[in-house]
Amino acid sequence: MRFKLLLLLTVFSVGFLNAQPKKANSKVATVINPADTGHYISVKVTPYQNQKVYLGCYYGKNKVLVDSTVVNDKSEGIFKGEKLTGGIYFVVSPHYSILFDLLIGDKQNFKIVADSSNKDHASIIGSSDNDIYKLYTERAFQKGTLMNKYEEEFKHSKTKADSNAAKEKVMAINKELQDYRDTMIQRNPDALLSMLLAAMRRPETPAIPVVNGKADSSYPYHFVKEHFWDDVNFFDDRLLRTPFLEPKLDDYFKFYVSPEPDSIIKEVKVMLLSARTGKEIYPYLLTKFTNKYLNPEYMGQDKVFVYLFENFYLKGDTTYLNKESKKTIIDQGYSKIANQLGSPAPLLDVADTTGKIVSLYSIQAPYTFVVFWDPSCGHCKEEVPRIDSIYQAKWKKLGVKVYNVDVKDNSVEEFKHFIKEKKLPSDWYFTYQPKEVRDQEAAQGQPNFRQLYDVYKTPTMYLLDDEKHIIAKQLGVLQFDDLITAKQKKKNSEKK
Repeated sequence: MRFKLLLLLTVFSVGFLNAQPKKANSKVATVINPADTGHYISVKVTPYQNQKVYLGCYYGKNKVLVDSTVVNDKSEGIFKGEKLTGGIYFVVSPHYSILFDLLIGDKQNFKIVADSSNKDHASIIGSSDNDIYKLYTERAFQKGTLMNKYEEEFKHSKTKADSNAAKEKVMAINKELQDYRDTMIQRNPDALLSMLLAAMRRPETPAIPVVNGKADSSYPYHFVKEHFWDDVNFFDDRLLRTPFLEPKLDDYFKFYVSPEPDSIIKEVKVMLLSARTGKEIYPYLLTKFTNKYLNPEYMGQDKVFVYLFENFYLKGDTTYLNKESKKTIIDQGYSKIANQLGSPAPLLDVADTTGKIVSLYSIQAPYTFVVFWDPSCGHCKEEVPRIDSIYQAKWKKLGVKVYNVDVKDNSVEEFKHFIKEKKLPSDWYFTYQPKEVRDQEAAQGQPNFRQLYDVYKTPTMYLLDDEKHIIAKQLGVLQFDDLITAKQKKKNSEKK
């Protein structure tokens, strides 16, 4: 079972584009004067008559609906309501297809005239942001068309000379377009488009410098990393209304941040503290990082989630969450704190199948393999015999001890039957927690082994060293075996 937060922001209520939205204008009780703060956008979209059209926007990686209006028999309607966060928006047809996009900046009182059969030529009247945007999109379209042409020439070139010529044309067009963007930013420093173009810009990789006759191959990497976010203000909520924030974030963590947890924590900390004054982007980023590291891609990265839990959620940043998500954060936070890599394994004193208490810490072994499983679990029925095969072939000779815990407190007989049926080794430890012990722990408010070992699925497996420190978790059986093999090689080489 995997957990993911269901973020319900109190500051911005949206509906998904391919879902039937709520009536966005129902909350407006009085007619809004265009001079008042808020959005008041008159729209004429032919040939739609007496139908609902929508105003949507980007919201991170999603597209959402933020308003709607019913156009009359003249195809006219009005989007109106509270002031919208600036960014890239679009008008959506009654059938939920995007007709055309537009910018919404600080001035939100303007008019749109468009025809769905010629949607590339929508007219936006009274918006300087969209006047600038139109100039940019026209130039970008021209250059993009030329670039596509030369890219096709490059693909189909028959000689090296033709290939190089086409490549140079593509590079020249790309430079012209980038120069044009830079010019637009310089001439219109306060325009919304300038902020968007600056934020989407990525630093160009510099040439490798030669210092004292030696090439510094790491310089381009460090240069790009250092300047990756030069033009981005993480507190600017308008970044959420673009399609490029998410890809830029994902690329940064993929290509420029070490997967080592402490490196990730350093970056996450800076971004969240920088975004703290953002009404929408701060909870969005906090939730994005929480979801990413609650169930991380690599072992040990849940340390990032623990950092977020201890430094943000435990300090009050739970007002953005619904009841279900808040419970998930609290439960998972306290579970993962207890079993971080390198930390001592939580105490585990449970009974064997005869009722005798067997303490995990009483076992003397260079490695202890702890597996929590359920004899009725289909995946466990496959994995436990696989553990036995590797144990018999390799682990037993290395002195590995296997400590099994049945997670169900009423399945002892089923547990015994499975052990006998699969002829599991007699030198393994088979344990369970009696129901009365579990109930006693609950009555006393003590955490049980399920919480301490983050047992929310079966099987859940851990590898401990000779001092019972956690050296691996949440891996497949073969990955555990690879790790033991690597550690043994290291030990053997150190002895030599």
